[in-house]
Amino acid sequence: MEWFVRAFLKASLAWLALGVTLGVAMAAHPAWALYRLAHVHMNLLGFVTMMIYGIAYHVIPRFSGHPLWSRRLAVHHWWCAQAGLAGMVTGFVLRATPGVPTEVSTVVLAGGGALSAAGAYAFALNLWRTIDGVGAAGKPPAGGARRPRERAAPALPVLPSSAAVASPARGA
Repeated sequence: MEWFVRAFLKASLAWLALGVTLGVAMAAHPAWALYRLAHVHMNLLGFVTMMIYGIAYHVIPRFSGHPLWSRRLAVHHWWCAQAGLAGMVTGFVLRATPGVPTEVSTVVLAGGGALSAAGAYAFALNLWRTIDGVGAAGKPPAGGARRPRERAAPALPVLPSSAAVASPARGA
C-alpha cells in the first residue's frame, strides 16, 4: 500500500477521534455547542472524506487497470487536505470564540477552505487522468496508445415462448 494511502486512512481515524471527542465535550458542556461547525467538519471532511480519498487512491488504479497518474500530486493533495482542514477547524473555533476579531477568523477559515478545495481539485484531476489511462505529462502510457473503450455487454438472449415456465395454478 502506498504511503499516502496509509496516511489518508490514518488521518481519517485521527479526525474521527478528534471529532468524537469534541462531540462528547459538547454533550457534556452544552455551552460548547457553539463549536458545532468545527465538530461537523472534523467528522465529515476529516473522517469521511479522508477515508474516501485513501480508499479511492488504493482502489481506482486497480479497478481501472492503470497506474495512478501522479503520486507526487497525491502527496501534495494529502498535505493540502490536512492543512486545509486544520485551518478550517481553527477558523470555526476562532469565529465562535468571544473577543477574536471576525477578520482574523475569516482569513484563517478562508485559507483553510482554499487549501481543502485545492486538495479536492487535485484528487479529482489525479483520478480522472488515472481512469482515462493517461501517462505522466499527458502522454499515453508506455507501450502504445490508450486501451480502446470497452463496449457495453450484449443484451441477454430472449428465450423463446416455449421455454417460459408456467406458474402453478392458484387456489386449486
